[in-house]
Amino acid sequence: MTIADIKKTAEAKMAKSIEALKNDLQKVRTGRAHPGILDQVHVDYYGSMVPISQVANVSLLDARTISVQPWEKGMAGKIEKAIRESDLGLNPSSQGDLLRVPMPALTEERRKELTKVVRHEGENAKVAVRNLRRDANEHLKKLLKDKEISEDDERRAQDDVQKLTDRTVAEIDKLVQAKEADVLAV
Repeated sequence: MTIADIKKTAEAKMAKSIEALKNDLQKVRTGRAHPGILDQVHVDYYGSMVPISQVANVSLLDARTISVQPWEKGMAGKIEKAIRESDLGLNPSSQGDLLRVPMPALTEERRKELTKVVRHEGENAKVAVRNLRRDANEHLKKLLKDKEISEDDERRAQDDVQKLTDRTVAEIDKLVQAKEADVLAV
């Protein structure tokens, strides 16, 4: 493994950490509706648990209402039950074979709790990035120990890994701040 390989691997894994953070932050509910909120809700479909998006058309009716249109008539009740039993605190209403899922307004207390959740997700992402930095530095030390690179090369490579880590952490901070502002916006 060369220095370039180590840097490339660290960069790819840090990018994956940021993508994972973006996915985690999408699950945090703000006052506005978006269809992605229902992505983690699974429904029983002929004996197997599948995401709602695989058995129904999920779209927005307006800024605070999600519509769920099941593809099969018999699924409406199961989908409604799955949404109610999820930990999202949503209460769907059935209109024929169309489900309307209104998004309740968030209280100030709930908004503050959600900002803590957002910060926690951001902190987890930072920890993951720091672990990747540590792994990359250990690989560099191993190359130095095996006399495959010089001390100067190792020092330069560690500085590059640190700069990459700093950029990634700054990006994580930006994502967390943007999500916090989104959650706190009334």
